Amino acid sequence: MEGIFDIEGKRKRLKELESVMAKEDFWANPEASKKLLQERSEVSEILEKWRRINEDVEECELLLELAVEEEDLSTIQEVSEKASMLRRSLRSMELEQLMSGENDHRNAIVSIHAGAGGTEAQDWVQMLMRMYLRWCERRNFKVEVVDMLDGEEAGIKSVTFTVSGKYAYGFLKAESGIHRLVRISPFDASGRRHTSFAAVFVYPEVDDKIEIDIKPSDLRIDTFRASGAGGQHVNKTSSAVRITHLPTGIVVTCQNEKSQHRNREIAMKILKARLYERERKKQQEKLQEIHDNLDDIAWGNQIRSYILQPYRLVKDHRTDVERGDVNSVLDGDIDVFIEAYLLNQLKEHKQTTKNRRR
Repeated sequence: MEGIFDIEGKRKRLKELESVMAKEDFWANPEASKKLLQERSEVSEILEKWRRINEDVEECELLLELAVEEEDLSTIQEVSEKASMLRRSLRSMELEQLMSGENDHRNAIVSIHAGAGGTEAQDWVQMLMRMYLRWCERRNFKVEVVDMLDGEEAGIKSVTFTVSGKYAYGFLKAESGIHRLVRISPFDASGRRHTSFAAVFVYPEVDDKIEIDIKPSDLRIDTFRASGAGGQHVNKTSSAVRITHLPTGIVVTCQNEKSQHRNREIAMKILKARLYERERKKQQEKLQEIHDNLDDIAWGNQIRSYILQPYRLVKDHRTDVERGDVNSVLDGDIDVFIEAYLLNQLKEHKQTTKNRRR
């Protein structure tokens, strides 16, 4: 197992980094020094996690040995639960090793939009939002809703929220695409089966130090009164902000905060992220990068289907991973799909690299 994480290699790398940092001219190049400090921090964190897991494994082995000798069933159960937690921690470490993209370590901005299906699709957006919020809760990720447009009858037309946590974008990028729901409609008195679609877009939150050239003359900024719940101050003042980037037509709205200044700040951050993603996609197209998940987003080209009727199944069409426990999936248990996507991307990347070397 140690070989999977190349622990010995990381120990050697840590020694190399510490040797370089000990030199008198280490700070002569601040930019290079910062990168080495960041790498040292990341390598040290992996080694520390590995150390803690090994200590916990040894503790479990001792407890289990004593519990078996004394026929202590409660302690055996405790060790079993601890072992399950260790397996999850180890799996999490394995997934983090797949995060090699330049933006994988960043926070994520998630937007969900209702597609074909009217009220059905808007209810589906709300279900998806709940699924992602529960997933974030399991990982102790911080979520902040920055914009939400309620449906006319039920559900949500569109919602945008930020997810803060290590590798948030690296994990959630697997969710970009069209999500399809098939079920007996709770809004159809005839009890007919309906198909609904929702689009999920995931962007990396752009680092303020990454320069995105946004000219003030390219922006149209409108203010208006926020809609929906939010207290008297939010609804009585023009605190909501809509920013239109004229050259690209990208529109970003934020109305969650009481302060117009804060809403504008968040909207600009999201605009930067979307412009960054747009430029990144342009570069990938020039380099003929074909493995960009967002390229395939179109109605009817779903990445995952959630079937509630006539049978119960969730199937990811990119990896063919299936789960019959639909309720657990909708309750945020989506790691199996994310993991399969990341492993699939890794295999494709290795194959592409291999082909280029020929």
